[in-house]
Amino acid sequence: MDIFLNGEIQPVEENCTIAALIKKLDLENKRLAVEVNLEIVPRSQFEQQVLFAGDRVEIVQAIGGGNGF
Repeated sequence: MDIFLNGEIQPVEENCTIAALIKKLDLENKRLAVEVNLEIVPRSQFEQQVLFAGDRVEIVQAIGGGNGF
């Protein structure tokens, strides 16, 4: 089935969870935020939250940097 991931079509397995998607994308152990259909999903729900065809998923990764100010 297909979902929209950060605006792009992304094929995923049926009954794919957010945790499985994160693993597929090699983003495990990264600092990130996930939104599904305009709702933020807490990390504690990644294993339980099943994705459905047509879901709109946004994954934003926190990246450190700056000049220390």
